[in-house]
Amino acid sequence: MRIAFIGCVEFSAAALTMLLDHPQAQVVGVVTRSQSNLNADFRDLSPLAERAGCPVFLSDGRDQDQMAAWLRERKPEVVYCLGWSKLLSADVLAVAPKGVVGYHPAALPYNRGRHPIIWALALGLEQTASTFFLMDESADSGDILSQQAVAIAAEDDAGSLYHKLIDTALPQLRQLTTALANGNAERIPQDPSQANYWRKRCAADGRIDWRMSAQGIHNLVRALARPYPGAHCDYAGREVKLWRVRPVATAAVNLEPGKVLQVNDGRLLVKCGAAAVEVIEHEFDPLPREGSYL
Repeated sequence: MRIAFIGCVEFSAAALTMLLDHPQAQVVGVVTRSQSNLNADFRDLSPLAERAGCPVFLSDGRDQDQMAAWLRERKPEVVYCLGWSKLLSADVLAVAPKGVVGYHPAALPYNRGRHPIIWALALGLEQTASTFFLMDESADSGDILSQQAVAIAAEDDAGSLYHKLIDTALPQLRQLTTALANGNAERIPQDPSQANYWRKRCAADGRIDWRMSAQGIHNLVRALARPYPGAHCDYAGREVKLWRVRPVATAAVNLEPGKVLQVNDGRLLVKCGAAAVEVIEHEFDPLPREGSYL
């Protein structure tokens, strides 16, 4: 089956690597970007594609007419768009007879929209999903082709959940490619009445408010862990990143949120709205003193 591939993140590279080794897949062209300020997990797929002898189209995200023309010249039977933050034009969506397959790491029709890994962790969800679907001109709304539930462990952060989703998605993609090549892929329409859309996050969403609960702060910090930009608080006139914390029970109910209760071996115990958090990995330099406020 002739496949054109669109992507520019770490997951894209893993998926393309798998497809290049699939016995029923012939990758006839790769669309990627040489640079991006939108994706913390950015990967230029050009080196991987060129080593495999695949033609490459470098997109700036605004050249969809040229992209569509280039893709039509490749004559793909299907297009995989995996790890691409822009909606595709109607011309691109119409390039291949089997359509354009997209990916969303959430349990569609629930949780469409932006930053699904970040929001799932920030909201304290215990389960998400790895979902391949047929793309249309709306966001994440097309028929589902493959969906696999993914448990979110209490110790998961953005990095571990990202790789857990990749580990789930690659076998799915292998099976889906076989089904598409054989003409027996199943399509399940989404129920739009069940859909919600997560919004784009902004820098203010990453600021820790010490009046939050210990669990809420823990969820925010793990949601923005690497490869994402990190949760932060303000201290001594600058923004300080926090990379790992854990909730801690405390009897200090009469102390104000943000007070540093202990400093021990580079770790901080900080009072919050309910209980406290131990700040394990951070960028404080110098360390706050015990009794000071964040």
